[in-house]
Amino acid sequence: MSIRLNPYLNFPGNTREAMTYYQGVFGGELTISTYGEYGMEPPEATMHASLAHPDFTVMASDAMPGAEQTWGGTRVYLAFTGDDLETLTGWFTALAAEGTVGMPLEKQVWGDVYGILTDKYGLEWMFDVAAGE
Repeated sequence: MSIRLNPYLNFPGNTREAMTYYQGVFGGELTISTYGEYGMEPPEATMHASLAHPDFTVMASDAMPGAEQTWGGTRVYLAFTGDDLETLTGWFTALAAEGTVGMPLEKQVWGDVYGILTDKYGLEWMFDVAAGE
């Protein structure tokens, strides 16, 4: 038996653009289905997108027309953890290029390399690279 938790993002009509961007950053296989493929309205809107990377999957869809943006009073971060400094630094740098760095990716007092950023789509990301031996 196995269980996975996959982030499911919701965008205001630009899911295809955002998920294509994330595929450019992370790699992986991107699949996108539109409402039009199922005879539904609006035909161009993304019903479901999935970016499958060997280490994770991110899914997303367009918000339905008329859906109000909600805020639950909590912040949600997408957090990468691992020990591959080169890969995680590359992803941090790519996402930060058009975003805002809240905390630079650098060695912290607990020994790990850690940083926070908000990407160009407003998503917040944490990176924690385990300290080497």
